[in-house]
Amino acid sequence: MPEPLDAALREVRELLLDPALTRAVAAGRRRGQRPTAVRAELRPVTLKAGPRLQIATSDGARPYTRNVAPGPEAAEAVDALLAEPFGNWHVETADTTIQLRVTKSGEAQVHRAAASRPAATPDGHDREKAYLLDPGDPIFAEIGGSAAKRRQVDAFLRALAATLPEELTGPLRVVDLGCGNAYLTFAAYRYLSGRGLDVELVGVDVREDQRRRNTELAERLGWGDRVRFVAGTIADAAVEPAPDLVLALHACDTATDEALARAVRWDARWVLAAPCCHHDVAAQLRARPAPSPYELLTRQGILRERFADVLTDALRAGLLRLHGYRAEVVEFVDSRHTPRNLLIRARRTGAAPTDEQRRDYRELVDQWQVAPRLETLLATADGPGTPFTTTQSGPR
Repeated sequence: MPEPLDAALREVRELLLDPALTRAVAAGRRRGQRPTAVRAELRPVTLKAGPRLQIATSDGARPYTRNVAPGPEAAEAVDALLAEPFGNWHVETADTTIQLRVTKSGEAQVHRAAASRPAATPDGHDREKAYLLDPGDPIFAEIGGSAAKRRQVDAFLRALAATLPEELTGPLRVVDLGCGNAYLTFAAYRYLSGRGLDVELVGVDVREDQRRRNTELAERLGWGDRVRFVAGTIADAAVEPAPDLVLALHACDTATDEALARAVRWDARWVLAAPCCHHDVAAQLRARPAPSPYELLTRQGILRERFADVLTDALRAGLLRLHGYRAEVVEFVDSRHTPRNLLIRARRTGAAPTDEQRRDYRELVDQWQVAPRLETLLATADGPGTPFTTTQSGPR
């Protein structure tokens, strides 16, 4: 139940100055207020000069780190941080973990727990998985922090990290098409802004209630001016200006094709799409006999469905290559956690497709007598003269 904020912050202060502190994070903002930093992280370090309290803050554009001595200097620095209107504090010591969230009414919602110990390896050393977004990050208090969700968030962020160049700087415009409850949307923003990037993110979902819910959550996290949501379809929702990075995670069936088509029309630099289901091509395979000698691939329903998954995503990757992208299909998260674990990862190169790429794509489509939805969408966008014929000289 809610507690007086002053008393809860005094408890946090004691833990921040406790020699047993292991890590603390402050983030988000209180209603109607904005701290001078979007995030602050504290941890003890040992330098040549002795033990210090390291304080790393970020204004959303660049990090700033300083090391303060125990005693009055550390106390002054901690008091300054506690005076900031952060909306969340997460504090870990050797014995205790405290999660504090400031409510809309200005009270403190506090969760206290005994510190969890990392598993030990056979040689007696502690072993703890290194997550790209710490499981103790205050964001998980808002989006939910189950072990399964943390694993999926981490798998997604690793795929995102592998897609974007390490040297990336400057503004980054991101759109998440079919964002749903947006927990991966928020995780992407936290991770990218934590890299020091100037991120503007738009989440698109067809449901107006999701838009309202996600907008309220963005406000609670203090990101309302950088993360916004619109209600609309993947194909038609208004998104301006055009994004650099397009996300489409678990959009069902041809909704993934609509997302990929918009990414191509936007000339997005990077695309990450995790398809959910593949009913369209599966239905086409059921409607006609398989080409010889592949009847055994589609005679059994379960095999036909799985083959439809593979064929659909192979054709999607092939079409992206024909439109100037380097495309890969990789594992998104371990199949033990979800059977929908493939990710189409694409980077725009602008390279013209080769005659071999055009021929391979066309022969596959003709042999199986399917009409990929993505091809139809891209052909409509391109107008007369598409990259699908062997005589076309460029991707557009």
